[in-house]
Amino acid sequence: MSCKTTFVASTALALLLAIPALAEDRPAALIISQSGLGDQSYNDLAYAGFERATGETGIEGRTVESKEVVAQADEILRRASDAGFGLILDLEFAHGEPIAAVAKDYPDINYVILNQEVPGDNIASVVFREQEGSYLAGVLAAQMTTLAGVEGINEQPVLGVIGGTKSAGIDKFIAGFIEGAKSVDPAVDVKVAYSNSFADPAIGMQMANAMFDEGADIVYHIAGGTGIGVIEAAKERGHFAIGVDTDQDGLAPGHVLTSMIKRGDVAVERIVKDYAADAFPRGQTISLGLAEDGVGLSEMEHTRDIIPAEVLARVDAARAGILDGSIKVWDVLSQGTPDYMK
Repeated sequence: MSCKTTFVASTALALLLAIPALAEDRPAALIISQSGLGDQSYNDLAYAGFERATGETGIEGRTVESKEVVAQADEILRRASDAGFGLILDLEFAHGEPIAAVAKDYPDINYVILNQEVPGDNIASVVFREQEGSYLAGVLAAQMTTLAGVEGINEQPVLGVIGGTKSAGIDKFIAGFIEGAKSVDPAVDVKVAYSNSFADPAIGMQMANAMFDEGADIVYHIAGGTGIGVIEAAKERGHFAIGVDTDQDGLAPGHVLTSMIKRGDVAVERIVKDYAADAFPRGQTISLGLAEDGVGLSEMEHTRDIIPAEVLARVDAARAGILDGSIKVWDVLSQGTPDYMK
């Protein structure tokens, strides 16, 4: 039977004390990223997939959560590796270099890093083509931002994006969104800012309100728990947010235009099941985009009635273009920062 226990560790030493050595049954560990469980976004979605997979396979699953997950990356990874896990899945983007170094010293352990490609014989990388789903969000937002007759929309072609940190992983979303928006209206103004936090809703609210004050009526967040404040600001100001990672439309019904869903739950579930079946994809990179249903827009249950059919048709056309290759969305990880973001 699967048993899930969350360990909250303020230091790597505390983490060591919290996790018993379980080398005999080789359980799986899920290292939670800096926004923490309860972010109603990236971590929570990945954890849902982890729970499903451990429940179905009988693999024992443990979550590792630390306030020092970024600063003490190497220590946390080594303590977890010494604790007897056979599979360590890491959700923290800042662990790319540390996990590459640690994995070399523990060749019998299987490691997984999400959102980046890290070489290693015992590492599986999972990357998402978030730029594809974000492009669709941009196509939608650019059409809606000047649409007359919609409450909360003004006549100014201004959109906003708030990222958690300035990094290639976050800029993939932002670049795709801008590219999609400018494919509709090259003159649209997309304001970009970074909160430098994934767990501070107050900062998210403050930054979103600043963008609303500057004429934006739709703000896309890629900021984990900080983005909850963006959504709350949209609700309070009568404007719109765009959610991320999970379907956040219901957090403020009618004020979340759509959510750019990234199926981290599917990726984590697949990896755990492969591990349980002795089919772990060592040394491989798994790429998930529109074609694999790894990313995409929400069903827009609470806003579909205000979105004209021709707007949705253009979003559908953009999706078809990405799938057939006629639209190639810029990928910051492989192509670097585009000129329009410099």
